[in-house]
Amino acid sequence: MFRFDDPIYLWLLLVIPFLVLIRFGMWRKQKKYWKKLGDKNLLKQLSPDVSPIRSMVKFVLLLAALTLIILMLARPQMGSRVSHEKRNGIECIIALDISNSMLAQDVVPSRLEKSKMLVENLVDHFNNDRIGLVVFAGDAFVQLPITSDYVSAKMFLQNISPSLIQTQGTDIARALRVSMSSFTQQDKIGRAIILITDGEDHEGGAEDAAKEASKKGINVFILGVGGTKGAPIPTGNGGYLQDGAGETVMTALNENMCRQLAQAGNGTYIHVDNTSDAQEQLNNAIAKLQTGQTDSVVYSDFDEQFQAFAILVIVLLIIEACILDRKNPALLKLKLFKKK
Repeated sequence: MFRFDDPIYLWLLLVIPFLVLIRFGMWRKQKKYWKKLGDKNLLKQLSPDVSPIRSMVKFVLLLAALTLIILMLARPQMGSRVSHEKRNGIECIIALDISNSMLAQDVVPSRLEKSKMLVENLVDHFNNDRIGLVVFAGDAFVQLPITSDYVSAKMFLQNISPSLIQTQGTDIARALRVSMSSFTQQDKIGRAIILITDGEDHEGGAEDAAKEASKKGINVFILGVGGTKGAPIPTGNGGYLQDGAGETVMTALNENMCRQLAQAGNGTYIHVDNTSDAQEQLNNAIAKLQTGQTDSVVYSDFDEQFQAFAILVIVLLIIEACILDRKNPALLKLKLFKKK
Protein backbone atom coordinates (compact mmCIF):
# COMPACT_ATOMS: atom_id res chain seq x y z
CA MET A 1 0.00 0.00 0.00
CA PHE A 2 1.35 3.40 -1.00
CA ARG A 3 0.72 6.46 1.15
CA PHE A 4 2.01 9.93 2.05
CA ASP A 5 2.82 10.30 5.74
CA ASP A 6 2.58 14.13 5.61
CA PRO A 7 -0.03 14.71 2.86
CA ILE A 8 -0.57 18.33 3.90
CA TYR A 9 2.53 19.28 1.86
CA LEU A 10 0.74 18.11 -1.29
CA TRP A 11 -1.13 21.43 -1.23
CA LEU A 12 2.14 22.99 -2.44
CA LEU A 13 1.48 21.33 -5.81
CA LEU A 14 -0.97 24.17 -6.43
CA VAL A 15 2.09 26.35 -7.03
CA ILE A 16 2.86 24.42 -10.25
CA PRO A 17 -0.07 25.71 -12.37
CA PHE A 18 0.65 29.27 -11.18
CA LEU A 19 4.24 28.97 -12.39
CA VAL A 20 2.98 27.65 -15.74
CA LEU A 21 0.66 30.66 -16.08
CA ILE A 22 3.48 33.07 -15.24
CA ARG A 23 5.75 31.39 -17.78
CA PHE A 24 3.03 31.52 -20.43
CA GLY A 25 2.51 35.25 -19.75
CA MET A 26 6.24 35.92 -20.08
CA TRP A 27 6.37 33.95 -23.36
CA ARG A 28 3.50 35.97 -24.86
CA LYS A 29 5.10 39.23 -23.77
CA GLN A 30 8.41 38.17 -25.32
CA LYS A 31 6.67 37.14 -28.53
CA LYS A 32 5.04 40.58 -28.86
CA TYR A 33 8.42 42.21 -28.23
CA TRP A 34 10.08 40.23 -31.03
CA LYS A 35 7.25 41.14 -33.41
CA LYS A 36 7.95 44.83 -32.79
CA LEU A 37 11.62 44.38 -33.64
CA GLY A 38 11.01 43.21 -37.21
CA ASP A 39 10.31 40.35 -39.57
CA LYS A 40 10.25 36.88 -37.97
CA ASN A 41 12.44 35.17 -40.61
CA LEU A 42 14.96 38.01 -40.57
CA LEU A 43 15.28 37.81 -36.79
CA LYS A 44 15.96 34.08 -37.04
CA GLN A 45 18.81 34.74 -39.46
CA LEU A 46 20.26 37.44 -37.22
CA SER A 47 20.13 35.19 -34.13
CA PRO A 48 20.77 31.63 -35.36
CA ASP A 49 21.89 30.41 -31.92
CA VAL A 50 18.63 31.33 -30.13
CA SER A 51 16.57 28.22 -29.28
CA PRO A 52 13.14 28.80 -27.68
CA ILE A 53 12.54 25.03 -27.56
CA ARG A 54 15.59 24.55 -25.34
CA SER A 55 14.31 27.21 -22.98
CA MET A 56 10.94 25.46 -22.75
CA VAL A 57 12.58 22.08 -22.12
CA LYS A 58 14.64 23.56 -19.26
CA PHE A 59 11.49 25.04 -17.72
CA VAL A 60 9.66 21.70 -17.91
CA LEU A 61 12.60 19.92 -16.28
CA LEU A 62 12.65 22.44 -13.43
CA LEU A 63 8.91 22.05 -12.92
CA ALA A 64 9.28 18.27 -12.80
CA ALA A 65 12.10 18.60 -10.25
CA LEU A 66 10.01 20.97 -8.10
CA THR A 67 7.07 18.56 -8.24
CA LEU A 68 9.24 15.68 -7.04
CA ILE A 69 10.68 17.82 -4.21
CA ILE A 70 7.13 18.58 -3.00
CA LEU A 71 6.30 14.87 -3.14
CA MET A 72 9.43 14.18 -1.08
CA LEU A 73 8.25 16.66 1.58
CA ALA A 74 4.98 14.69 1.82
CA ARG A 75 7.05 11.62 2.76
CA PRO A 76 5.99 8.88 0.31
CA GLN A 77 5.90 5.47 1.97
CA MET A 78 5.21 1.92 0.87
CA GLY A 79 3.74 -0.75 3.15
CA SER A 80 6.24 -3.57 3.06
CA ARG A 81 4.23 -6.13 5.01
CA VAL A 82 0.57 -7.11 4.85
CA SER A 83 -1.05 -8.95 7.74
CA HIS A 84 -4.56 -10.22 8.37
CA GLU A 85 -5.57 -9.48 11.93
CA LYS A 86 -8.37 -11.18 13.82
CA ARG A 87 -10.31 -8.71 15.92
CA ASN A 88 -13.26 -9.23 18.23
CA GLY A 89 -16.07 -6.80 17.55
CA ILE A 90 -19.53 -6.19 16.13
CA GLU A 91 -20.90 -4.71 12.93
CA CYS A 92 -23.14 -1.70 13.36
CA ILE A 93 -25.09 0.26 10.76
CA ILE A 94 -26.29 3.72 11.74
CA ALA A 95 -29.48 4.64 9.85
CA LEU A 96 -29.99 8.37 10.33
CA ASP A 97 -33.20 10.22 9.49
CA ILE A 98 -32.34 13.44 7.62
CA SER A 99 -35.85 14.61 6.77
CA ASN A 100 -36.62 18.30 7.33
CA SER A 101 -38.43 17.55 10.58
CA MET A 102 -35.06 16.57 12.08
CA LEU A 103 -34.13 20.27 11.97
CA ALA A 104 -36.59 20.99 14.80
CA GLN A 105 -34.89 22.45 17.87
CA ASP A 106 -36.87 20.89 20.72
CA VAL A 107 -33.60 19.02 21.32
CA VAL A 108 -30.56 21.31 21.50
CA PRO A 109 -29.01 22.32 19.15
CA SER A 110 -31.41 20.41 16.85
CA ARG A 111 -32.68 16.87 16.47
CA LEU A 112 -30.22 16.16 13.66
CA GLU A 113 -27.17 17.74 15.31
CA LYS A 114 -27.94 16.00 18.60
CA SER A 115 -28.15 12.69 16.72
CA LYS A 116 -24.80 13.29 15.03
CA MET A 117 -23.17 14.10 18.37
CA LEU A 118 -24.61 10.91 19.85
CA VAL A 119 -23.25 8.79 16.98
CA GLU A 120 -19.84 10.45 17.22
CA ASN A 121 -19.65 9.65 20.94
CA LEU A 122 -20.69 6.07 20.18
CA VAL A 123 -17.86 5.74 17.63
CA ASP A 124 -15.42 6.98 20.29
CA HIS A 125 -16.37 3.93 22.37
CA PHE A 126 -15.77 1.51 19.49
CA ASN A 127 -12.54 -0.43 19.43
CA ASN A 128 -12.55 -3.42 17.10
CA ASP A 129 -16.05 -2.84 15.74
CA ARG A 130 -17.14 -1.90 12.24
CA ILE A 131 -19.53 0.89 11.40
CA GLY A 132 -21.52 1.98 8.36
CA LEU A 133 -23.76 4.98 7.71
CA VAL A 134 -27.14 5.00 5.95
CA VAL A 135 -29.12 8.22 5.54
CA PHE A 136 -32.82 8.30 4.76
CA ALA A 137 -35.89 10.48 4.35
CA GLY A 138 -38.40 9.58 1.61
CA ASP A 139 -35.60 7.41 0.17
CA ALA A 140 -32.44 5.83 1.62
CA PHE A 141 -28.87 5.23 0.49
CA VAL A 142 -25.51 4.19 1.93
CA GLN A 143 -23.46 7.22 2.93
CA LEU A 144 -20.49 5.16 4.17
CA PRO A 145 -19.96 1.41 3.52
CA ILE A 146 -19.18 -0.63 6.59
CA THR A 147 -15.64 0.04 7.77
CA SER A 148 -13.33 0.09 10.78
CA ASP A 149 -12.00 3.52 9.75
CA TYR A 150 -13.54 5.65 12.49
CA VAL A 151 -11.89 8.85 11.24
CA SER A 152 -13.68 8.54 7.90
CA ALA A 153 -16.93 7.69 9.69
CA LYS A 154 -16.76 10.94 11.66
CA MET A 155 -15.88 12.91 8.55
CA PHE A 156 -18.85 11.54 6.61
CA LEU A 157 -21.08 12.09 9.64
CA GLN A 158 -20.27 15.80 9.79
CA ASN A 159 -21.25 16.25 6.13
CA ILE A 160 -24.75 14.83 6.60
CA SER A 161 -27.63 17.28 6.06
CA PRO A 162 -31.24 17.14 4.75
CA SER A 163 -30.04 18.41 1.36
CA LEU A 164 -28.55 14.97 0.60
CA ILE A 165 -32.03 13.60 -0.19
CA GLN A 166 -34.60 15.59 -2.14
CA THR A 167 -37.51 13.18 -1.50
CA GLN A 168 -39.07 14.15 1.81
CA GLY A 169 -40.90 11.79 4.18
CA THR A 170 -39.68 9.07 6.54
CA ASP A 171 -39.44 5.73 4.75
CA ILE A 172 -38.12 3.65 7.65
CA ALA A 173 -38.82 0.34 5.87
CA ARG A 174 -36.54 1.36 3.01
CA ALA A 175 -33.86 2.50 5.48
CA LEU A 176 -33.95 -0.85 7.33
CA ARG A 177 -33.67 -2.89 4.12
CA VAL A 178 -30.76 -0.80 2.81
CA SER A 179 -29.08 -1.23 6.20
CA MET A 180 -29.62 -5.01 6.17
CA SER A 181 -27.91 -5.31 2.80
CA SER A 182 -24.90 -3.31 4.02
CA PHE A 183 -23.48 -5.92 6.41
CA THR A 184 -20.65 -8.28 5.49
CA GLN A 185 -21.23 -12.02 5.04
CA GLN A 186 -19.19 -13.07 8.07
CA ASP A 187 -20.78 -15.56 10.46
CA LYS A 188 -20.96 -15.58 14.24
CA ILE A 189 -20.70 -11.84 14.70
CA GLY A 190 -23.03 -9.43 16.48
CA ARG A 191 -24.96 -7.15 14.14
CA ALA A 192 -27.04 -4.13 15.00
CA ILE A 193 -28.97 -1.43 13.18
CA ILE A 194 -29.23 1.80 15.13
CA LEU A 195 -32.07 3.73 13.52
CA ILE A 196 -32.34 7.35 14.63
CA THR A 197 -35.58 9.12 13.75
CA ASP A 198 -38.46 11.26 14.96
CA GLY A 199 -40.93 8.92 13.22
CA GLU A 200 -42.68 11.73 11.32
CA ASP A 201 -44.56 10.93 8.07
CA HIS A 202 -44.10 7.18 8.53
CA GLU A 203 -44.53 5.44 5.13
CA GLY A 204 -45.57 2.01 6.45
CA GLY A 205 -43.98 -1.44 6.21
CA ALA A 206 -41.32 -0.61 8.79
CA GLU A 207 -42.52 -3.16 11.35
CA ASP A 208 -42.28 -5.99 8.80
CA ALA A 209 -38.78 -4.87 7.87
CA ALA A 210 -37.75 -4.83 11.54
CA LYS A 211 -39.07 -8.39 11.97
CA GLU A 212 -37.15 -9.44 8.86
CA ALA A 213 -33.96 -8.02 10.37
CA SER A 214 -34.59 -9.85 13.64
CA LYS A 215 -34.97 -13.18 11.80
CA LYS A 216 -31.54 -12.58 10.25
CA GLY A 217 -30.01 -12.13 13.70
CA ILE A 218 -29.80 -8.35 13.43
CA ASN A 219 -30.87 -6.33 16.47
CA VAL A 220 -32.75 -3.14 15.64
CA PHE A 221 -32.30 -0.30 18.11
CA ILE A 222 -34.61 2.68 17.69
CA LEU A 223 -33.56 6.09 18.95
CA GLY A 224 -36.51 8.46 19.03
CA VAL A 225 -35.34 12.08 18.86
CA GLY A 226 -37.43 15.03 19.96
CA GLY A 227 -40.43 15.78 22.11
CA THR A 228 -44.00 14.50 21.88
CA LYS A 229 -45.52 17.98 22.27
CA GLY A 230 -44.31 19.17 18.86
CA ALA A 231 -41.95 21.85 17.61
CA PRO A 232 -41.72 24.10 14.51
CA ILE A 233 -39.27 23.35 11.68
CA PRO A 234 -36.76 26.16 10.96
CA THR A 235 -36.39 27.11 7.29
CA GLY A 236 -32.92 28.63 7.66
CA ASN A 237 -33.96 32.22 6.94
CA GLY A 238 -35.26 33.05 10.40
CA GLY A 239 -38.76 31.68 9.81
CA TYR A 240 -40.52 28.33 10.19
CA LEU A 241 -42.00 25.90 7.69
CA GLN A 242 -45.66 26.59 6.89
CA ASP A 243 -48.38 24.53 5.23
CA GLY A 244 -50.57 25.56 2.28
CA ALA A 245 -52.91 27.45 4.60
CA GLY A 246 -50.08 29.55 6.00
CA GLU A 247 -50.06 27.74 9.36
CA THR A 248 -46.76 26.83 11.05
CA VAL A 249 -46.04 23.10 10.67
CA MET A 250 -45.46 21.34 14.00
CA THR A 251 -43.49 18.11 14.21
CA ALA A 252 -43.73 15.69 17.14
CA LEU A 253 -41.95 12.46 18.00
CA ASN A 254 -44.01 9.35 17.14
CA GLU A 255 -42.93 7.47 20.24
CA ASN A 256 -45.48 4.63 20.00
CA MET A 257 -44.29 3.69 16.53
CA CYS A 258 -40.64 3.76 17.68
CA ARG A 259 -41.42 1.37 20.55
CA GLN A 260 -43.24 -1.03 18.21
CA LEU A 261 -40.31 -1.08 15.79
CA ALA A 262 -37.80 -1.80 18.56
CA GLN A 263 -39.96 -4.66 19.83
CA ALA A 264 -40.35 -6.11 16.33
CA GLY A 265 -36.60 -5.86 15.76
CA ASN A 266 -35.67 -7.55 19.07
CA GLY A 267 -33.91 -4.37 20.11
CA THR A 268 -34.37 -1.47 22.49
CA TYR A 269 -36.18 1.84 22.23
CA ILE A 270 -34.25 4.80 23.60
CA HIS A 271 -35.65 8.31 23.87
CA VAL A 272 -33.13 11.03 22.95
CA ASP A 273 -33.67 14.30 24.78
CA ASN A 274 -31.45 17.05 26.19
CA THR A 275 -29.86 14.76 28.78
CA SER A 276 -27.02 12.24 28.39
CA ASP A 277 -29.20 9.27 29.40
CA ALA A 278 -29.66 8.09 25.81
CA GLN A 279 -25.90 7.89 25.28
CA GLU A 280 -25.40 5.69 28.34
CA GLN A 281 -28.33 3.41 27.46
CA LEU A 282 -27.09 2.97 23.91
CA ASN A 283 -23.50 2.19 24.96
CA ASN A 284 -24.75 -0.43 27.43
CA ALA A 285 -27.08 -2.03 24.87
CA ILE A 286 -24.36 -2.26 22.21
CA ALA A 287 -21.88 -3.71 24.73
CA LYS A 288 -24.23 -6.66 25.37
CA LEU A 289 -24.23 -7.77 21.72
CA GLN A 290 -22.39 -10.94 20.79
CA THR A 291 -18.96 -10.22 19.38
CA GLY A 292 -17.18 -12.28 16.77
CA GLN A 293 -13.88 -12.27 14.96
CA THR A 294 -13.57 -9.90 12.03
CA ASP A 295 -10.78 -10.03 9.45
CA SER A 296 -8.92 -6.78 8.92
CA VAL A 297 -6.16 -6.25 6.36
CA VAL A 298 -3.42 -4.20 7.97
CA TYR A 299 -0.41 -2.71 6.20
CA SER A 300 2.57 -2.30 8.48
CA ASP A 301 6.31 -1.56 8.39
CA PHE A 302 6.01 1.37 6.00
CA ASP A 303 9.31 2.14 4.26
CA GLU A 304 10.31 5.64 3.21
CA GLN A 305 10.46 6.06 -0.59
CA PHE A 306 11.98 9.55 -0.79
CA GLN A 307 15.34 8.17 -1.98
CA ALA A 308 13.95 7.30 -5.42
CA PHE A 309 12.40 10.76 -5.73
CA ALA A 310 15.70 12.38 -4.68
CA ILE A 311 17.64 10.47 -7.36
CA LEU A 312 15.14 11.60 -10.02
CA VAL A 313 15.45 15.22 -8.85
CA ILE A 314 19.26 15.07 -9.16
CA VAL A 315 19.04 13.52 -12.63
CA LEU A 316 16.58 16.17 -13.82
CA LEU A 317 18.70 19.03 -12.46
CA ILE A 318 21.83 17.62 -14.11
CA ILE A 319 20.01 17.36 -17.46
CA GLU A 320 18.66 20.90 -17.06
CA ALA A 321 22.14 22.25 -16.32
CA CYS A 322 23.60 20.51 -19.38
CA ILE A 323 21.05 22.04 -21.75
CA LEU A 324 22.17 25.52 -22.84
CA ASP A 325 19.69 28.30 -23.61
CA ARG A 326 21.37 28.70 -26.98
CA LYS A 327 22.34 26.10 -29.55
CA ASN A 328 25.64 24.41 -28.80
CA PRO A 329 28.37 25.97 -31.09
CA ALA A 330 30.35 22.72 -31.08
CA LEU A 331 27.36 20.81 -32.42
CA LEU A 332 26.79 23.47 -35.08
CA LYS A 333 30.40 23.12 -36.30
CA LEU A 334 29.99 19.36 -36.34
CA LYS A 335 26.90 19.67 -38.53
CA LEU A 336 28.71 22.07 -40.90
CA PHE A 337 31.63 19.66 -41.13
CA LYS A 338 29.28 16.83 -42.09
CA LYS A 339 27.74 18.97 -44.84
CA LYS A 340 31.16 19.55 -46.40
